[in-house]
Amino acid sequence: MKKIYTFGHEQVERNITVGDIISNKSDNIKMTQVTSANQEEASIVADQNIDMIITGSDWYEDVRKGAPNTFITAALFAGRFITNEEILRGAFDVMMKGADSVLTPRSFDVVEMLAKEGMQVQGHVGMVPSMATKYGGIRTVGKTADEALSILKDMKRLEDAGAFGAEVECVAEDALIEIKKHTSLVINSLGSGSGGDVMFLFFEDICGETSGIKMPRHAKSWGNGQEIKDKLNKERSNAIKGFKDDVGSGKFPNNDHTVEMLPGEKDVLLERLDSF
Repeated sequence: MKKIYTFGHEQVERNITVGDIISNKSDNIKMTQVTSANQEEASIVADQNIDMIITGSDWYEDVRKGAPNTFITAALFAGRFITNEEILRGAFDVMMKGADSVLTPRSFDVVEMLAKEGMQVQGHVGMVPSMATKYGGIRTVGKTADEALSILKDMKRLEDAGAFGAEVECVAEDALIEIKKHTSLVINSLGSGSGGDVMFLFFEDICGETSGIKMPRHAKSWGNGQEIKDKLNKERSNAIKGFKDDVGSGKFPNNDHTVEMLPGEKDVLLERLDSF
């Protein structure tokens, strides 16, 4: 564990620091990052010694409870913070609470604004979901030389803005392997293959809990969480039905679930109620 001061000047211990992350990139040591949306998920991730957690800034405090010593990046959702003032306030708020870095999909000017305040900032390049329409829908980008070079230009602009890293989403693997040779950014690969410095996946995909949509091609499950959750929810539904049915039939509550007054106290109560 490394002793650090947080942005809010609290002395804490962390499993890894930005300095370590940059050093690991230089030494070609692969790192791992997993999403967490709450304390429970964060605790599971931290117990398995995942290097980094990423979460939404609104969920940060709950996630930190589950992973008190893990490096956590707080993502500033584009729709949550609109103006520069709101973005800056949101970033300061979560950094003061102990976040180790912030990630923003917003403009290079926004990245520079945050970096100038001394924050550790990451950007987002490649197939940014909110900009998928630009690419004609959700797809892998960087499959042409022009697209690959455009992604590299975005990386260089993030460097110039003061970012130390970037989430690189759904970029052709061989393209990323080549263009990463020309950037100092720490590359968090989400669906971009082995060229990243950090391998990044979603908690629900890893655990087999993705439901309602087809799991992305780049994701893999090492568990069967959704089937277990479905069985749990069926059991929950049966239990709720049993409660409703027993209340309706008068079976609940019965003597096993109630307490009566002390001997003689009911008579006293009835006498007093008559004159109440």
